[in-house]
Amino acid sequence: MDVIRTAIGLMSGTSMDGIDVALVKTDGRGFIERGPFLGVPYEAEFRERLKRALDLARPLTDRRERPAELRDIELELTKRHAIAVTAFLERFGLSADAVDVLGFHGQTVLHRPDEGLTIQIGDGGDLARRTGISVVYDMRANDMRHGGQGAPLVPAYHAALAGKFQQAGEAVCFVNIGGISNLTSIGPDGRISAFDSGPGNTLIDQWVEMQTGKTYDSGGEIGGRGKVVAALAQRYLESPFFRGNVRRSLDRGDFAPLHQGDASLEDGARTLAHVAAASIVKSAGFLPEKPSIYIVCGGGRLNATLMAEFSVMAEALGSKVLTAEEAGFDGDAMEAEAWAYLAVRSLDGLPLTFPGTTGVEIPVSGGLLARP
Repeated sequence: MDVIRTAIGLMSGTSMDGIDVALVKTDGRGFIERGPFLGVPYEAEFRERLKRALDLARPLTDRRERPAELRDIELELTKRHAIAVTAFLERFGLSADAVDVLGFHGQTVLHRPDEGLTIQIGDGGDLARRTGISVVYDMRANDMRHGGQGAPLVPAYHAALAGKFQQAGEAVCFVNIGGISNLTSIGPDGRISAFDSGPGNTLIDQWVEMQTGKTYDSGGEIGGRGKVVAALAQRYLESPFFRGNVRRSLDRGDFAPLHQGDASLEDGARTLAHVAAASIVKSAGFLPEKPSIYIVCGGGRLNATLMAEFSVMAEALGSKVLTAEEAGFDGDAMEAEAWAYLAVRSLDGLPLTFPGTTGVEIPVSGGLLARP
């Protein structure tokens, strides 16, 4: 009989806006009982330190290398994750003894899949000591050692959730619109296909922050007042990323932000929302089957302008678009839930990635285990 474990997943994504904490009870296979969720935002000062970490990581060629300043940021990030776990346990009346494992994503500061290099900062051993809970971390590296892109990792969890939406001859596609967007298609035969689809929130966030000091376009309100600047949109959508059948995972620096003066505030936000939506549709053209249903999670689903653009494009091709909530899930929690699920799979030596998700040679497990 498969062992059911209680796991907490911790996710700090490319938007660098905070830590998502979610609890799942699972056997790492088909049994999933979703528990509570907590979002813990970063303050502006620490977000700037994380941006600094991107600069510090850029010249690195060894994923284990930690120059002094980057190491300091790593330890501060780890401490904040420990505080987030403690806050979560206190909020929901849980003890550390009730949790079998933490799935710790850390913060990606460099991702160059073509060079076989990915760096996530976050000290799993230190987190285990601070929380008193075993930690599975560094889950991307083994995939890359076996020829994979190291991303995306969430598809294994999406596949476990997809069952009730699969109908004969139809494919279900989960769309995660974070800083970078990615797709997971589960075909009628259960085959998983997944890849990054293009820019998500990052370009919009960068533009709005540069123009206003706000960290994002809340609800897509700014973009909703603008219009699409066709020449700017075309500049992004003609990227070589959208040509050819070789899909690859993206780093947040792969698409350059708009420059001051390229557009008005509103037109820039609207154009970048259009680009995010069109990127999903263009990339979905590389899936084995046309999706019948798109289920949208991640922060981008809250941008009404982006979602309106995407819905129009998808429905014109005969596909239905649902938010995670309309599908019965929690779109904020899903990535953190996935990291909890993957941690349990790692403990059991089950595959985290597959040839159809990261391009890895064979299905492989991954992750390192740190005990308190």
